[in-house]
Amino acid sequence: MEPNEVEELKEHAEHGSESAMRPVAFTMSVVAVLVAVTTVLGHRTHTEAVLNQNRATDQWNYYQDKKILSNDTALAADLLSVVTVEDKEAAKKIAKGYADHQQKWAKELADAEEKARDLEKEVRHAERKADRFDLSEALLEIGLVVSSVTLLTKMRFYWYVGMVFSLAGVALVVSAFLLR
Repeated sequence: MEPNEVEELKEHAEHGSESAMRPVAFTMSVVAVLVAVTTVLGHRTHTEAVLNQNRATDQWNYYQDKKILSNDTALAADLLSVVTVEDKEAAKKIAKGYADHQQKWAKELADAEEKARDLEKEVRHAERKADRFDLSEALLEIGLVVSSVTLLTKMRFYWYVGMVFSLAGVALVVSAFLLR
């Protein structure tokens, strides 16, 4: 065998192993795209959770404002009932106004509290969803790294293991969308 024939055989062997690794490289490309998409979904979901938390905080502040107004009005009504007032009719009118406000604020307080609790539920939902996206991202990244070992070692075992991690990551993304 001549030296140039040995080189040709070596080139054919190398080319054969490159074509055998094409599915691995393609899989890695797809998984890399899935990692990027999952990362963006996770970031957006974390942002949604933060915005919902801000809205819930604002709603609780509104609730507290109404509660303070209600308490102040109740104190003023109590004070009005124990002090001596020269104009009894004016005092009754003021007391009735306080009572009307108290009734109005009682409903507003209940509505504000319910809305704040609903917003807190949305926060918890977004956080659970974001946690799933984060874990999915980690599994996809592990799958990508483990699959890349196949290119170095030429052992398909690593590709299969990487695929298992990647499929688990995809299943977790799907479960995040199905989360209620």
